[in-house]
Amino acid sequence: MNWLSNFVLPKIRAFVSKKPVPDNLWTKCPGCEQMLFHRELEANLHVCRNCGHHLRIGAEQRLKILFDEGGFTRIELPKTLVDPLKFRDRRRYADRLREGQAALGAGSDAVVVAHGQIGGFACVVAAFEFQFMGGSMGIAAGEAVLAAAKLAVLQEAALIVVPASGGARMQEGALSLMQMPRTILAADMVKEKGLPYIVLLTDPTTGGVSASFAMVGDIALAEPGAVIGFAGARVIEETIHEKLPDGFQRAEYLFDHGMVDLVVPRAELRTTLGRILGLLRDPHPPAAVAPVSQEPS
Repeated sequence: MNWLSNFVLPKIRAFVSKKPVPDNLWTKCPGCEQMLFHRELEANLHVCRNCGHHLRIGAEQRLKILFDEGGFTRIELPKTLVDPLKFRDRRRYADRLREGQAALGAGSDAVVVAHGQIGGFACVVAAFEFQFMGGSMGIAAGEAVLAAAKLAVLQEAALIVVPASGGARMQEGALSLMQMPRTILAADMVKEKGLPYIVLLTDPTTGGVSASFAMVGDIALAEPGAVIGFAGARVIEETIHEKLPDGFQRAEYLFDHGMVDLVVPRAELRTTLGRILGLLRDPHPPAAVAPVSQEPS
């Protein structure tokens, strides 16, 4: 009996029991609600194969997509005050920060800055991380954009900012609002040196981010379907008491009304940025010299 209970029964249970299935194998598309297998989704740069919906991605993956060969160097960002107002709502602000850093790494915040090459041209990219408190812009985010601008000037490189944010960080009060003029100064610093300042608007770009550096780029690109605006559509409707047009605040609507220069699918971003940088950094490339053919006498 011991042999049956100790050896045979465990073998049978192991054979017939269901193996646990990981939770992250399938993702439901927010656009068409189709279930997408994680490997196919990653291979397609997190774009739905059925409806073309561009799912949100993290800053690290964004950098890999944009830089040549996916190679880049992250920089260490300046240390800033943590919870300067000792803010507390339903939870302590310090606890929210610790939770975000536990998921994304110690010292992380809403912006990641890296440098490398895009299309063979030196670039500095500041990418927002929406998973960190909705990509909200606080003191650390403002310092990161300013650090990116200083690095671009130092390296004589283009500055590309990729916002994905719900706006200013309410837990830092007026200090977060002060990051709006600071980021504008960062953009001006790059422009005064004659360097390109390009903004890639992703889903979502709203609030104080859209009301500051996100709308002053030399070139404004956007991903398809990205929500771009200041206040939410529902808030606007309740304020003006009118029904908003279909697709209001979407990238395509802003493109049709001149707010965005180009809507670019994710798979074409690196090529498009390389072409734009080539036009801005090297507008008169040397013409190719065709060999002179000698005709027989």
